[in-house]
Amino acid sequence: MSSTALGASGPAAPARRIAGMAVDLLEGWPTAIVLLLARLWMASIFFRAGLLKLRDFGSTVFLFSDVHPVPLLPPALAATLATAVELACPVLLVLGLATRVAALPMLAMVVVIQFVVGAADPAFRQDEHYAWMLLLAVLVCAGPGRLSLDRQLVTPRWGVPT
Repeated sequence: MSSTALGASGPAAPARRIAGMAVDLLEGWPTAIVLLLARLWMASIFFRAGLLKLRDFGSTVFLFSDVHPVPLLPPALAATLATAVELACPVLLVLGLATRVAALPMLAMVVVIQFVVGAADPAFRQDEHYAWMLLLAVLVCAGPGRLSLDRQLVTPRWGVPT
């Protein structure tokens, strides 16, 4: 089969090349900036929540025992895990280090808040949680993008894209 039959040349070839360059451009820096902004936004929300929990940990344990208990977890353990996730994972997101691993427990927390705690207390169901779930799912699926330590640590050595 000739290259013309495969569509490699001819009048549409320049348009395909331009379209390919446009896709490469959009998948490059604009995507990296959007992923960075998603990481920073989620990190800010969760880190502030973690600091609030840490500020008065006794109240945090009380909230997990009496106000919005998490099924299957003792209140002190749930409070400790939530606080640890909210303080450690955002740091990883800001750095773009182990981004997919860091975003996963954050995503799980939002799912529990929205659908488990929110089922027991509708005050905890918030429309913004859907946006958080979407952004965290994008970070789990797409990774941190170019502007991350993940990319800098993995790509030069092994040539693995992040």
